[in-house]
Amino acid sequence: MYTLTYESKAVKGLSNVDIEAILETARNFNKANGLTGCLIFYKRKFIQILEGEKEKVQALFENIKQDPRHSGVYLLSEGETEERNFPNWGMVYYPIDDNELNKNEYEQFKRNLLLLADLTVHSNKTAILFWKRMKVLITMPPDNM
Repeated sequence: MYTLTYESKAVKGLSNVDIEAILETARNFNKANGLTGCLIFYKRKFIQILEGEKEKVQALFENIKQDPRHSGVYLLSEGETEERNFPNWGMVYYPIDDNELNKNEYEQFKRNLLLLADLTVHSNKTAILFWKRMKVLITMPPDNM
C-alpha cells in the first residue's frame, strides 16, 4: 500500500461546476483503480491524500501535475503504509463558497473537519501531514468575514 499527499491551487476562473467535474472524474477513476483518499477544497486550494497501489497513485499524481486546472502542485509527503487511512472513502469533498457562506456555516464546517481530523487514525507520516495541512487551511477565515 502506498500513500501520497499534495497541495495545489485552483487556477483563476475555475468554477464550482469545474470543481464538481474534477470530483466526479476523481470518484470514477479512483473506484475503477482501487484508490481511496480525501480531497479538501477551500479558499481556492486543494489538499488531497491518495492511497492505493504505488504505480497507480504515482501515475495519478503525474496526471494531476499536468492538469491545467491546478497550479503550484506541491508534493507534501509520500511513502509506503501498512494500511489505508480512508478504506471506505472513494473521495470526500465539501464545497464551500466564500460568496455564499455565512459565519455559522463556516464555523460548523471547520468544527466538523477538526473533529474528523482528531478522530481519524493516523497510521503514517503522510496522513499526519495531510491532517496538519488541512487544519492550517481551514483555520484561515473566509475572505468576506
